Amino acid sequence: MAKVNLIINDQKIAVPAGGTVLEAALEAGIDIPTLCHHPALTNWGACRICLVEIEKQRTLQPACTFPATEGMVVHTESEKVVSARKFVLQLLFSERNHYCMYCQVSGDCELQSLAYRYGLDSWTYPRSYTPLAVDASQQYIVIDHNRCILCRRCVRSCAELVGNHTLGVRERGMDSMISADMNVPFGRSSCIACVTCLHVCPTGALMDRRSAYRGREVKVERLKSTCVACSVGCGVELITRDNHLLRIEGDWDAEVNKGLLCVAGCFEPLSEGRRRVLTPLVRRNGALEEGSWDEALSIVADKLNSLDGTSIAALASPRATNETLNLFAELFKGLGAGSVGSLKPIPDFLSRAEGSLAMLDQADFFVVAGVDLAKDCQVAGFAVRRGVTNRGARLALVLIEAEGIVAKRETELGKIAHYHFQPAEVDQAIALAKGADAPMVIYGAGAGKVMSQLWVALSGKARFLGLVPGTNGRGALAAGINGAFEADKARAVYVLAADDEVDEGLLSSLDGAEFVVAQASYFGPLLERADVVLPTAIWAEKSGTLINTEGRAQAVYAALRPPAGVKDDREILKMLADKMRGG
Repeated sequence: MAKVNLIINDQKIAVPAGGTVLEAALEAGIDIPTLCHHPALTNWGACRICLVEIEKQRTLQPACTFPATEGMVVHTESEKVVSARKFVLQLLFSERNHYCMYCQVSGDCELQSLAYRYGLDSWTYPRSYTPLAVDASQQYIVIDHNRCILCRRCVRSCAELVGNHTLGVRERGMDSMISADMNVPFGRSSCIACVTCLHVCPTGALMDRRSAYRGREVKVERLKSTCVACSVGCGVELITRDNHLLRIEGDWDAEVNKGLLCVAGCFEPLSEGRRRVLTPLVRRNGALEEGSWDEALSIVADKLNSLDGTSIAALASPRATNETLNLFAELFKGLGAGSVGSLKPIPDFLSRAEGSLAMLDQADFFVVAGVDLAKDCQVAGFAVRRGVTNRGARLALVLIEAEGIVAKRETELGKIAHYHFQPAEVDQAIALAKGADAPMVIYGAGAGKVMSQLWVALSGKARFLGLVPGTNGRGALAAGINGAFEADKARAVYVLAADDEVDEGLLSSLDGAEFVVAQASYFGPLLERADVVLPTAIWAEKSGTLINTEGRAQAVYAALRPPAGVKDDREILKMLADKMRGG
């Protein structure tokens, strides 16, 4: 790649051609302050904080948009530059309410940090602002317009990264305001709670209503891990304090999601309303009562040892790690269990990992079948939104019926789809895909009726991406856990549910079993049918590996310690195996 040579602060550097002064400085480890700039967004050049002095240029130039050229000489902290930055900061602090001691991001605010950096200790200009509204109508995010500096990071992230285009700017000049849709309350807008705007805001204008005021950056711990909400496997950062999970943010360095998260991965895990199981429970006289670990495991071991293996069924949640699933399969297949299955079985046509999420940003025509990307695997859905709204890609939905219910068009993704086809009309979707330059078929567990047609007609023309149900469905398959659950043959059923929810249909099928064991984290309908309950750790309390829908191995790390008396999945299975051997 061609290089350009330039000098920044008397340091000679060579950087790839085509970049900006800001990118060149970053390459050399030179810090140029910014506010409207974010590495995941297009350069905007609006805040003027990144102004630098370039020799032979008549005025100061914004480093984030000015191209680096051969022989350029740049000064990033000259007297003229520092004076300009102080002036911009004075204007920003004077425009709206920035009383830092009352702000929930005080200590973590980019604007505040720049004020300290350049020695601001008072306001130079009068502050005759009008108090602005605080919009708390959205379930998870609050907008405080008094803290906004109109950097438009939130607007650009909503449009560029998610393709939703909810946020914009209304009015002009000093009356400019961030608005949602046609200036409706945020909670009644087209916002899909993807959290991206919150994570790019440099001030306290957008706040997470759950974690606000619960810990400055210096008081919290950050741990990079993998989201377990679905099989996409997004990279996350878990922010904790004193063994409490404060919030979940996207990992901007993660290859799978590049910082994006959805409501299921960011907010819903923090809104868990179920009650934890904190001690082993044993059913006595029809009621669950507390017991010791030794008693509970002994009852389970004795019962399983007394039965013929073929009358034992074992079911595991695909939210479990590979290490847990392998132990689970080893234990119950060693017993000769009649079935070792998953709470979310994977149909045969999804058993092979196919395609990659990165391909979504290259497609010009999408065929989506058997999956609702507005509810499941939402980050994959964001890529489809980006393609449709930003690149002009076309979208065809194949409306698969589910359990006799006719699929409807009124889904979130259906609102931007160009075509809606019933399964009998899939030939029309195929014809359109053949006419595209880079078509892509995205399919889920509900697409069985049409996949053979799509594969036969579009193999060699289209790329395919299969989205498996459950977090670690591919890990379950690799462990040999995908057998059919035959309720009528099972006298004893062992369910490793952990923090997963069990389908109502499966719960009903447990009614005929004479003995049910629940390895679970929360109280719920499963426990009402259980004879023994073994309390286990939740997703944020366990470490191991997962396999995402692409077949990519990913690591998860425990950010929290489980409550006393609660054990890890693997520890429970090892203890049970020892008991069954007479240990």
